[in-house]
Amino acid sequence: MGDIDEMKVIKEEDSLAERFSFRPLQMADLPMLHEWLARPHWTEWWGPAPTMAEVEAEYGGWIKNPTQVQPHIALLDGQPFGYIQSYVAMGSGGGWWEGETDPGVRGIDQSIADASLLSRGLGTAMVKAWVAKLFTDPQVTHIQTDPDPRNARAIRCYEKAGFRAVGEVQTPDGTALLMVCRR
Repeated sequence: MGDIDEMKVIKEEDSLAERFSFRPLQMADLPMLHEWLARPHWTEWWGPAPTMAEVEAEYGGWIKNPTQVQPHIALLDGQPFGYIQSYVAMGSGGGWWEGETDPGVRGIDQSIADASLLSRGLGTAMVKAWVAKLFTDPQVTHIQTDPDPRNARAIRCYEKAGFRAVGEVQTPDGTALLMVCRR
């Protein structure tokens, strides 16, 4: 691809990113999220579908107290498009990022609701918009994510959104590819 073609793609992705907005996850969203979490393209990477009670316990806890994890619904042109969350990596607990000493590091996780919208550049645009939102906070030093090393689609999405692979790490969910996006 030539430089002009690459610039055109970048410009299209940036204008697409402007169509995304984010709103905090609400208790009323939990049935929708529960249904999304059971979809095959979610369970492939996020694990077995949780029960509604498990969704209410985990995500409801974050809704009530978003000090550690900030759960959001990603909206494309005002319509629910996917789930996205950020969290403070340092002190996140449960065996996650135990060696992290920088309070400015944010981790992110997300997924697109509808499998028919995968591989169309929408995930990249969503991640770019979310990263831009997180970097409006001057305390955020860098943003990291940790896809499964076999999840080539997610890795490519993050690369296109400005993340770079640091290396494989062991997490409570198994081996992951640590990827970082700096200011």
